[in-house]
Amino acid sequence: MSGSEHEFSGRVKSGIILNEIMPLDLQRVELIGQELAIQWKDGEETFLSLETLRRACPCAACGGEPDVLGRVDRPPVRYLPESFRLEGFVPVGGYALQLRWGDGHSTGIYSFAYLRRLASSANE
Repeated sequence: MSGSEHEFSGRVKSGIILNEIMPLDLQRVELIGQELAIQWKDGEETFLSLETLRRACPCAACGGEPDVLGRVDRPPVRYLPESFRLEGFVPVGGYALQLRWGDGHSTGIYSFAYLRRLASSANE
């Protein structure tokens, strides 16, 4: 684990205050039970279940990628119980989080805008 990963994410058992390293939207991110709790700088708080986050992984291996005609080929994704266990996360620039799952998957980059959309659709 790199020094910055350990400093900013390490284990997800304690809250991470991100306002100094991510000046845009996030204030705090914390794992609470089976949910990722996010406090946004505008005061809004969102809670996303780990299963929802993992199933909504935006990487090409999970969601597929478009061919030259724009058709998306979605590969079959197999989940194990550890697929829904969050091991850690690291900031990506000032716009996203990269989540690391118990099954070793870590290629999904969840932009802040995507996280807010997921939270909005989960509340509907």
